[in-house]
Amino acid sequence: MLRPKTKADGVALHAQTGRNAVVPLDDYLNISNLPFKMTPELMINVAIWAQGQSSYQEAEDAIMRAHQLKINDDTVRQVTNYVGGVVFQEDCRQAELAYNKLNSGKLRFPSQKKRGILYIEADGATVNTRSKDEDGSSWRENKLGIVFSSDNIYTWTNHKGEKRRQLNKREYVSYLGSASEFKKHLFSCALKNGYGEYEKTILISDGATWIRNMREELFPDAQQILDYYHLCENVNTYAKHLFGTEPSQYSPWATEICTLLKESKWGDVLTDLERRKRPPNCQVDLYGYIKNNADNIDYADYIDNEYFIGSGAIESGNKSVLQQRLKQAGMRWNAQTAQYLLTLRAKYKSGLWINEVERPVLMLLQGNSKITPSYITS
Repeated sequence: MLRPKTKADGVALHAQTGRNAVVPLDDYLNISNLPFKMTPELMINVAIWAQGQSSYQEAEDAIMRAHQLKINDDTVRQVTNYVGGVVFQEDCRQAELAYNKLNSGKLRFPSQKKRGILYIEADGATVNTRSKDEDGSSWRENKLGIVFSSDNIYTWTNHKGEKRRQLNKREYVSYLGSASEFKKHLFSCALKNGYGEYEKTILISDGATWIRNMREELFPDAQQILDYYHLCENVNTYAKHLFGTEPSQYSPWATEICTLLKESKWGDVLTDLERRKRPPNCQVDLYGYIKNNADNIDYADYIDNEYFIGSGAIESGNKSVLQQRLKQAGMRWNAQTAQYLLTLRAKYKSGLWINEVERPVLMLLQGNSKITPSYITS
């Protein structure tokens, strides 16, 4: 390390380079002006280890085993925040562009739609943060979306003659904040995956108001399907308050109701519910829930057309993107740190790490790299 000989030299060096000393090896490696004095490639490796392990400490241990480099867990966190911040900022830019294009009326879709279905699912799951809201709660809702098309669904029949389906490709989008901002990210993701190009779009959800409003604004042509299994959960909750919590008490009626709903006989169910008073202390207004979703529960028709009727893909995504990494025992998060990590998790689980993490981050960092000084190479 070369240090200025006098105070005046130090002032001059800092004014010219922003540094207080010169490390020739850092200049030779082109890392003098890079964050954390790491090569861009190493920063990418640190971030991929951090998003894939259960904690930053485990990431530190994994990096030591894989690369024989000692990088403490705090530095791992800072590097991951930096990389995640770059990617999240680009996502926000793309989301604003897509949303502004929609509002300006400049979106143009092909008149000849291609065969197939574009599926969109959305759901919310909480993460524990270090700040409390006005109600004193530190839990904040992360909104997760998933988009996939029928082109990427592999279908087969098992040895029991049962039809099975598997998603070979999907894209997640994660946003820790308001529905008004999340919807922009989901719309951008949907456009990228072919929204407006397929002959049919289906939005599957649990019937939450914010999702229904989002569909009406962004995907007015989409068929919304109320998640059948979420509906059955509400049926069972209602039945427990009506008949008792023992399975032998509530299960027969709940099973019958779910069967009728799956056969699209929701009118018979409403007639049954009209004759009953809503049980005390039951938060589920089953009659209103079914009536308000009458256009979204024609399950017999959906099954005939081989549509998905459950939100298993988004439920699995909540576990994979959020819970496995950010909801370990005792974890509490700075909201910004959680967002950056969730963004990286979503990219990795979507198979987009190379195109949407590595390439943009490397381009940014390499653009900031300093040319090797002449005194090193001479």
